Amino acid sequence: MSTSDHLLLFLHIGFAIFTLGPLTAATMSTPRYIRKRNVAVVRYLHRVTQIYGVATLGIFLFGLLLAQGDLAEVWLSASMTLFIVALVLLLIVERDQRKAAHLLEVAAAEEAAVPVEPAAAEDETGKSGKGREDGTGAEAEEKRPAARPAAADGDIAQVERGRLAAISGVVALIWIVILLLMVWNG
Repeated sequence: MSTSDHLLLFLHIGFAIFTLGPLTAATMSTPRYIRKRNVAVVRYLHRVTQIYGVATLGIFLFGLLLAQGDLAEVWLSASMTLFIVALVLLLIVERDQRKAAHLLEVAAAEEAAVPVEPAAAEDETGKSGKGREDGTGAEAEEKRPAARPAAADGDIAQVERGRLAAISGVVALIWIVILLLMVWNG
């Protein structure tokens, strides 16, 4: 190998280590923060996915330069095909992260807009008062719609959360298969 080939190999491996690790961590931890309804962290993980997803193109570029037109080998073609499949799946992950962040923001805004109704007033004996100062009785309270309960933790962006968990696991598996192909044949 020439010095330029060693440099390309160093850049290829460096990009793989420093982009795939954070990218995989960001995509795999997003469902947890969707479940916790932490919009700020989901937005941050979405941004990390965008930045490192674009940076992974460096891995592909340096690998292509390193192959030097030797694309007839099956393991190189399989690795590049798997890499492109992983990038397409990352586009789906990025879309779902964006949608989940939006759904969490909408749910937070709705919860902030709905006033919380206090429980029926109790008198000194512990029984709820039937009459109120404004002359309305218990019948008025029964007719008034109750405040909409906050959505359960799993109700918001449930589809996106499940798809993110599944696809990010598949993408991580693809990275491992590519690594094995590189180590076995490289």
